[in-house]
Amino acid sequence: MDGRNRSDVQPGVKVNVILKKDQRTGVKTEGIVKDLLTNSSYHPHGIKVRLEDGQVGRVCEILK
Repeated sequence: MDGRNRSDVQPGVKVNVILKKDQRTGVKTEGIVKDLLTNSSYHPHGIKVRLEDGQVGRVCEILK
């Protein structure tokens, strides 16, 4: 799953996100979702989340 649908992303799920500072390079950061910051049900660039370590980014991949 690519993380563009809000229903796929839940707190406690392990994901890869792209942080704002890494948008040009596409470097992925792995973490556990703490909060969902996007209110809409779909976002073309990925749902914005806050990870448990406090970093904020858009979900590019949901890990199993």
